[in-house]
Amino acid sequence: MENLDFWLLYSMTVFITSIIPGPSMLLALSHGIKYGAKLSVFTALGNSVASMIQASIAIAGLGVILTTSTTLFMIIKYAGALYLIYLGIKLFKTHFHIEEEQLKSTDVNKTKLFYDAFIVASSNPKALIFFTALFPLFINENQNSLLHYTLLVSILGLIAFICMMIYSLSSNSIKRVFTKTFLSNYFGKIVGTLFISFGLGLALSKR
Repeated sequence: MENLDFWLLYSMTVFITSIIPGPSMLLALSHGIKYGAKLSVFTALGNSVASMIQASIAIAGLGVILTTSTTLFMIIKYAGALYLIYLGIKLFKTHFHIEEEQLKSTDVNKTKLFYDAFIVASSNPKALIFFTALFPLFINENQNSLLHYTLLVSILGLIAFICMMIYSLSSNSIKRVFTKTFLSNYFGKIVGTLFISFGLGLALSKR
């Protein structure tokens, strides 16, 4: 078993790369504002599951196949870009003026929150490339064990969940501002535009 410094370095590396704002984190923020942090747990779970699956694929070596297969890479990239643009259009049309009494868990499709986050996270093939490049830094001949791989993936999933919840929880501090001012009329448009930009950027980017 590796020492504490090894796992702290790994955890810090994963946390820094995960907390950087991107489509998944913006989705967590928008879900937190619209549905509350409690329901956003399902959003965070969707992202974590997708991240763990991608990490497992990378460790299994399939990530190398993806990075060398232009056709497969492009299929996943364009599918992900289209979904980001689709979500962006939906968010652009969404009004974020939410009254507290309207936030009933029974009125929210929790499965949809999960799958929205799952698809956003898994539709970016560049995450697999990142994981394929990341894990060799923390795996060597002396660390080639199922327990080690399981810990790598589990810690990554936990940190991904924590980062999503940080964004969701931070939404509580600004929700009152959006529900009491005209800013609620523009939040959806701003986030929606960012999602559309992410989608277009992914579609137009080279490998």
